[in-house]
Amino acid sequence: MRIVIDGDGSPVKDTAIAIAQSYQLPVVIVTSIDHYSTKEYPDFVEFVYVDRGFDSADYKIVSLIQPTDILITQDYGLASLTLTKAAHILHQTGWEYSIHTMDNLLEQRYISGKMRQAKQRTKGPKAYTEEDREQFKQKLTQLIETENRKTL
Repeated sequence: MRIVIDGDGSPVKDTAIAIAQSYQLPVVIVTSIDHYSTKEYPDFVEFVYVDRGFDSADYKIVSLIQPTDILITQDYGLASLTLTKAAHILHQTGWEYSIHTMDNLLEQRYISGKMRQAKQRTKGPKAYTEEDREQFKQKLTQLIETENRKTL
């Protein structure tokens, strides 16, 4: 099992790394070269940098994801592409994507995109809170422990 993170703009990289370390899990962070970092990370954290370009990181993640991985992303489109490929797909606020909710999420995304094209103002995402981070930590920990019990 690995934790794969859609790294472009993710507010939970450090949180996920800390949790992964406690369970001795590898972490793969896929991000655009525009987000290159010189920050020191532990050896179990691998960065995969992709070229600039629309959805370059998403396509790389789709090619890397494995059935035992936990993917962390806020991108509904990427989540839909990997829904049948990853063990779990987790949003940064702690809820898990599922086949049952995906159609509605993609429809909302489509409608918002059309509204923006028509120059209508849409709400952006709410500010990320400590409560969101705590929910994320609890859910990620729960998923890892559930998957670990399956392998015993």
